Amino acid sequence: MTSNRSTLSRRRLLRLTAVAGITGATATTGFAARGDRVVAQEYTDVYEETIDDVVLVTPVTATDPAEDGDPGTPDPPDPEEEVPAGLGSGFVVDDVVVTNDHVVGDADAVELQFTDEQWRTGEVLGTDDHSDLAVLEVDDVPDSVEGLSLADDDPEVGQEVLALGNPLGLDASVSQGIVSGVDRSLPSPTGFAIPAAIQTDAAVDPGNSGGPLVTLDGDVVGVVFAGAGRTVGFAIPAQLVSRVVPELRDEGEYAHPYLGVGTEPVGPLAAQVNDLEDARGVQVVETDPDGPAADVLETADEVALVDGRPIPIGGDVLVAIDDEAVPTQERLTTYLALETSPGDEVDLEVIRDDERETVDVTLDERPDVDVP
Repeated sequence: MTSNRSTLSRRRLLRLTAVAGITGATATTGFAARGDRVVAQEYTDVYEETIDDVVLVTPVTATDPAEDGDPGTPDPPDPEEEVPAGLGSGFVVDDVVVTNDHVVGDADAVELQFTDEQWRTGEVLGTDDHSDLAVLEVDDVPDSVEGLSLADDDPEVGQEVLALGNPLGLDASVSQGIVSGVDRSLPSPTGFAIPAAIQTDAAVDPGNSGGPLVTLDGDVVGVVFAGAGRTVGFAIPAQLVSRVVPELRDEGEYAHPYLGVGTEPVGPLAAQVNDLEDARGVQVVETDPDGPAADVLETADEVALVDGRPIPIGGDVLVAIDDEAVPTQERLTTYLALETSPGDEVDLEVIRDDERETVDVTLDERPDVDVP
């Protein structure tokens, strides 16, 4: 999922070269003196390159649709005629608008406002509550819209990023920060985790949800979906977005892989109680009786109370999947989400009764969940 956009890396190099050329023999001193201005200009360039592709998303429940106005450029929602159901952000990629499922909700219509202050009506092509993503189709986008590109590379901790969107309904806003963490596993309303989430200290407020988190090359590294305050925000990773969005666009839904296990981390105390050589992997404590792992993996059969802590005893300890180490539940969830699909057969390396062995499981499709 890419679009034909020039990246900013070449432009950044040209700017830095220009600074060095101007200062000549005192280039080092000159750069130090102007460094903040160069960086600020870089943020401005990224903003100007990307902001036209960012939209304000206003889901509404119609009570009495307006009878006049150009249907191609509808008027802003009238509070006397429509009741707002929420507010968020979105962005254009591959000729569709990506936003959050929780932003769209169950609205009867979605109105989108671009930076030219013109409104468009978006049709919901598909939603996925497990990944909190939604895809909208919009006709007659402004000429300034080119579409953003999803980043190919994994985000790195410390990497500078910009969050674009409409915090508190303030349109066309930008905040700057870094990638504070990766591979975060966060709960979703479905009860399943959103894997490989990106943590950032870029300011994220209500209204930012659904907007892009971009690199200084202008590529989307994640879709903002939550803010916890105190400079902690989260984004759905581009790797997951690139898997889910095409299916939502073409099929209206996305089938997530399902192993059907519940696990606990194996720390030093759990390793000691279970007579394991190393504190690594995850211990299988339960399986979905109707899930694919039910007849393959063995679960813990009792619990010991050690220093007031319940420690599962017995069961398989999962240490690798398809030769990829599984040091944590988060790593297992991330691998399943980004590397597998329903119907795939995976090799699970487990420690069972002090012996290491490999078992095969064919993944199912994640079951439907009633979301409150």
